[in-house]
Amino acid sequence: MTAKLLKNREALLVVAIAVLVALIALRFPAFVAPGNLARVYNDTSILIILALGQMAVILTRCIDLSMAANLALCGMVAAMLNTAFPGLPIPLVIVTAMALGALLGMINGTLVWKLDIPPIVVTLGTLTIYRGLIFLLTNGKWINAHEMSVAFKALPRLDIAGAPVLSWLSLAMIALMFVVMSRTALGRAFHAVGGNPHAAVYTGIDVGRTRFFAYCLSGALAGLSGYLWVSRYAVAYVDIAAGFELDIIAACVIGGISIAGGIGSVAGAVLGALLLGVIKNALPVINISPFAQMAISGTVIIIAVAVNARAERRKGRVILRKAEAV
Repeated sequence: MTAKLLKNREALLVVAIAVLVALIALRFPAFVAPGNLARVYNDTSILIILALGQMAVILTRCIDLSMAANLALCGMVAAMLNTAFPGLPIPLVIVTAMALGALLGMINGTLVWKLDIPPIVVTLGTLTIYRGLIFLLTNGKWINAHEMSVAFKALPRLDIAGAPVLSWLSLAMIALMFVVMSRTALGRAFHAVGGNPHAAVYTGIDVGRTRFFAYCLSGALAGLSGYLWVSRYAVAYVDIAAGFELDIIAACVIGGISIAGGIGSVAGAVLGALLLGVIKNALPVINISPFAQMAISGTVIIIAVAVNARAERRKGRVILRKAEAV
């Protein structure tokens, strides 16, 4: 039983989160109050949504460094729409943000697919372009809370059955991604392309098209997160979520999503984001300095990468032994 637990990455993450929360509770008991834990989840909801999108991309042996910039551009456009047309229904603003995010994701996917440019180069370039577009749209000006409508700011905070809409939206995205990854041909294609692109071609899967759809998905989730970020914090500016792409990738890596592609799960991405969320919420509470927080977060990421690499090498050796036996 213990051996199985140690081999199950998701179970290990659940244990790690539980142990971390218990240790924090020894110093700050109020942290484990149900209301506070719900707030920690709510604070992590946007990271969870973004990690789900990044997971789809990484599974196909690609990466999206432009997610935070995509979020920022879509969030700014949503805020500009709201200030220009305060009466515009909020669902329409959200759909517009998601459509723009998907379009930006399509640009990434097309460049990777049709021009065969390395994903890290493409998304590093579009990261800069999307940030630059925000500046061109606004001349560097901010959109502040008093310029946004009450409805625009209220939606993520609106309580339904005792939980904010932001939390419910993240749960809905988790359920949706679980269905996509486990019940659809597209989800199976993500794993197949990342696991062995050459074999995937022989099964009739178009590798480039599959990666294109992964970028569209990540872009749409970044667009949704753009509205949620701007409305929740009630401010829009050029440097929204600057550097947040590193947290998104870290959540995936901690959750066992292999950078080499083909390995990973929705549960892993969610748990990786939650572990980071607990760390980021807990360390200030127990008076850990911001610099030490960065060091601790970095250490967790390095340990996760090392564990992933070791697990993948072990699987490789098992395959070789089986081949030799044949």
